[in-house]
Amino acid sequence: MALITSRDAAFAYEGNVVVDGLTFTVNSGDYLCIVGENGSGKSTLMKGILGLMRPKSGTIETGEGLHPTQIGYLPQQSATQKDFPASVYEVVISGRLSSRGLLPFYGRKDHKIAQENMEKLGITSIRKKSFRELSGGQQQRALLARALCATEKMLLLDEPVSGLDPLVTAELYQTIDMLHRDTGITIIMISHDIHAAVEHATHILHLQNKQLFFGTTEAYKQTESAKQFLSGGEQT
Repeated sequence: MALITSRDAAFAYEGNVVVDGLTFTVNSGDYLCIVGENGSGKSTLMKGILGLMRPKSGTIETGEGLHPTQIGYLPQQSATQKDFPASVYEVVISGRLSSRGLLPFYGRKDHKIAQENMEKLGITSIRKKSFRELSGGQQQRALLARALCATEKMLLLDEPVSGLDPLVTAELYQTIDMLHRDTGITIIMISHDIHAAVEHATHILHLQNKQLFFGTTEAYKQTESAKQFLSGGEQT
């Protein structure tokens, strides 16, 4: 059974349809990139996957025991997030909050998982540093470790390399590839970078206020939409 199944879903704000015709599946172990121009419905679909919006029509469902609150979510960074007054370790372990229920304190398992995820992301040596003092790349690694603390099944990454320089961007993509390859975790990444999408993802979902394409990356490369965007550079 698929982790995410969308059947002709449409999402609307105040009655106005933003994106429709969404029919796709995300299976365990997939690496799906959702691409499209600004305003194409990518962020709206993200809210639907997270259970923050209900479809106006059609359905979008989770399977294999996955609940939307068990999806590790890495949002686009805001100025407030970048200036968050906490240590790296405090940020990372806060990803365990949704799994603690009513327990008032982190348990041994929570600390063990936080430590393991910091090691995976190579940030153990900066665990005591203030989050606000980190570089952009270090902050994204800390937030990615936090997202991993919330899930063993799926990561949802919203423009994870936005604002990073090219070298740090390449390193973060490599890190995401490593997590996908070594842990088998399912990745859904929203991206404006079509070149990175076809380089790293196993599947592509292309939106333009409706579903233009869903399928394997190799099949997508043969479409006119892909050829147009790849020849024109990154989307805006």
